[in-house]
Amino acid sequence: MKKYNIAVVGATGMVGRTFLKVLEEVNLPAESYTLYASARSAGTKLPFMGTEYEVKELNENSFDGIDIALFSAGGSTSEKFAPIAAAKGCLVIDNSSAWRMDPEVPLVVPEVNPEDIKKTKGIIANPNCSTIQAMVALRPLQLKYGIERIVYSTYQAVSGAGVGGYNDLKNGINGEAPKKFNHPIFSNCLPQIDVFLPNGYTKEEMKMVNETRKILGDDAMRITATTVRVPVFDCHSESINVELKTPFEMAELRACLEAAPGLIVEDDIDNCVYPMACNIVGKNETYVGRIRRDESVDNGVNLWVVADNIRKGAATNAVQIAEKYIEMVESGEMEAYHA
Repeated sequence: MKKYNIAVVGATGMVGRTFLKVLEEVNLPAESYTLYASARSAGTKLPFMGTEYEVKELNENSFDGIDIALFSAGGSTSEKFAPIAAAKGCLVIDNSSAWRMDPEVPLVVPEVNPEDIKKTKGIIANPNCSTIQAMVALRPLQLKYGIERIVYSTYQAVSGAGVGGYNDLKNGINGEAPKKFNHPIFSNCLPQIDVFLPNGYTKEEMKMVNETRKILGDDAMRITATTVRVPVFDCHSESINVELKTPFEMAELRACLEAAPGLIVEDDIDNCVYPMACNIVGKNETYVGRIRRDESVDNGVNLWVVADNIRKGAATNAVQIAEKYIEMVESGEMEAYHA
């Protein structure tokens, strides 16, 4: 098996450090790892793979000889450096929003649409954290019953806003004013994630709408979303109301979810068992519970979906894309990316 030279861009950030943890767990066939960050963070030393790696400053020559680069360094960095990397024959898996809606760039959740990896022209986009976990739960239902309409209501952890969001909650407990959010997050819920758009929705809400359509391959799918920041440090929770195209039996639908890759059904209401953020921190899987028929519409079902937004919602999904890409190349299912 070929050995791959792998780079992590944005290695010192919250997601970047989680990239390193996940990479240690999966053990990709790597010849080498190189860690990059901005000039401000260059020189930082990080424990990784049983040794200490020094973080290098990202520049135009950083991708010479690199086969795969995992990016989590923000949209502007991705916009500048992802094309440079791709032009040098490096496959970029990007965690920012910069490339997600580009029609030339696959938007991939490996359990959902791995075949789209084959369409890459050098960049593969990692979806938004809140979209990823929803896709893991919804794809099996789409394949079996078809989906008519989706209503998303999210309860998103402060870690989704980075270190600043994390600190606003931590410091807010002591009465400090927020620095990241417009209002206090401690003992509060903020019905705004990202900026408002002319239609009254936030960018986060429209990301979920547009990314769902792209990943599930249905531009006409009816979707609406309300995304809310809640005073939880880690793990996003989502209430998902789904109107299916065909009738279903609850036992059959539950079995469909239980058989889905990357999805764990945790649903025993007699014993008050359902997915909770406090139990899912550090997990790579997506959890679903509170599975029940929506009796107000034909073919409706309600789901409660929880996942670690920094793991499955970011780092784990990106590493899984790399794993799937390598698997496809080694099996002969696709050729390795070359510029």
